[in-house]
Amino acid sequence: MKIEDAVVLVTGANRGLGGAFVRALIKAGARKVYAASRDPSKVDIEGAIPVRLDIANEVEVAAAAEQCADVNLLVNNAGIGLPSAFLAEDGVQKARALLETNFFGTLLVSRAFAPVLKRNGGGVLVNMLSVTSWINLPTSSGYCASKTAGWALTNGLRNELRSQGTRVIGVHAGFIDTDMAKHVSLPKISSESVAAQVVDAIRGDAEEVFADELSRQVKAGLSANPGVYLRAPAL
Repeated sequence: MKIEDAVVLVTGANRGLGGAFVRALIKAGARKVYAASRDPSKVDIEGAIPVRLDIANEVEVAAAAEQCADVNLLVNNAGIGLPSAFLAEDGVQKARALLETNFFGTLLVSRAFAPVLKRNGGGVLVNMLSVTSWINLPTSSGYCASKTAGWALTNGLRNELRSQGTRVIGVHAGFIDTDMAKHVSLPKISSESVAAQVVDAIRGDAEEVFADELSRQVKAGLSANPGVYLRAPAL
C-alpha cells in the first residue's frame, strides 16, 4: 500500500506508541491522519486530526466511523494494561475489564470500519498485539488472555476481510518503552522502532510483524518441546 495515498485512523493516539504511529505515518507522507483518543484535547501532534473515541463505547465507535468515512488504513492500537492474576480476589473483574477494551473494543472498531475500508478499496487493518499473545505471565494473566484473544481476533478478521481486499497485519512486540511498561527493568524497544517497522510492513505485503528479538524468540519457541507457552518464561 502506498502510504502517500493513505487516509489513516490510529486509535489510542494521544501518547506512547499511538503517538509514534501518528508521527511516523505523517512523516511517511500519509494524505490524512486521524488521531483518536478518549480525550481528543490531549492529541498534540502537528498535522493530525483529533477524533474522540473510546473504543469500548459503541456510540463513539459509530460516530468515528461516520466522521472518518474516507479511511483506508486502520491502526488498532488502543488498549489497557492492568496487573492481574486469574486467582486473585479481583481476577475476574480485571479480566473482564481487559477483555472489554483489548478484545471487544478492537472488535467493535474493526466491525465499524470494515465497510469503510471496503468502500475505499480494501486497504489495510493493523492490530497491535504482544508477545503475550502466546504466553501467560503469573502477574498479568488477564492482560495476557486479552492479547491471546486479540491474536485470535486478528486471524479471524484476516480470513473474513480477505474477500473484500483488506490486508490484516498483526504486530507482536515484547516490552515497549512506554508508560505501560515503565515498571519493567528489562530491555525495551522504542515506540519509534515499532512504528517504523509497521510503516515498512504496510508499504510491503507482510501480514505479521515481529518487532523485537523477544517476540521472535517466543514465537519460535511455540514449537519447542516443551513449548514455551507451557511455562512462564524468565522475562
